[in-house]
Amino acid sequence: MNQLQQRILALAAAAQSAAAVKQLAREGSLRNAAHARVLFSSVMNQNPENFAAVYNDLPALRWGLEHLLDQIGASKQKDVEITRYMIGMLALERRLSKRPAALEQLGQRITKLHRQQYDFSFTQETITAGMAGIYSELISPLGQPIKINGKPDYLQQPNIQNQIRALLLAGIRNVVLWRQLGGKRRQFIFSRQRMVSTAQQLLRDLREQSEPES
Repeated sequence: MNQLQQRILALAAAAQSAAAVKQLAREGSLRNAAHARVLFSSVMNQNPENFAAVYNDLPALRWGLEHLLDQIGASKQKDVEITRYMIGMLALERRLSKRPAALEQLGQRITKLHRQQYDFSFTQETITAGMAGIYSELISPLGQPIKINGKPDYLQQPNIQNQIRALLLAGIRNVVLWRQLGGKRRQFIFSRQRMVSTAQQLLRDLREQSEPES
């Protein structure tokens, strides 16, 4: 897998985070738990052996690739809400990148949570709450908060609030990864077609990987 493909997958993970936030806020649950699981894996896997190991389940990013293609491709199905969430993630990541102390503290907090996951056999709900706390305390104060639209009955539930914040943390973690792999905003203008064709090929490849053997 080349660097451009890795960059597109990291961006797809951010798009998947945005789509999952929207679904949770409007429906109260995710239709496919794997969509969140692969994102949380990308936060907790701090020292992966290779790029694929960041996620542990690349085919679970197909949903993110589909949404990314809707946003950057020729499709008329662009989702303004998902676009707004992604722009918010990009803005917060940019502010984070200018604060080395905050970046270091973020790494320390995730490392501590990762260690506690195994030392104390934390449940996924506890891990999600821990990730939500990291987002609220370290990321959210950096800039303009990302305003979430949805049904008030869902948005007022602590469990859903935690899931949304954990998903936003995962989205920003993947924007950080995208940036580390050479991602730049100007690529959305000058390299858009190359990004689209790469995302389309990755989506085909991941669909083939997930098809059962006959």
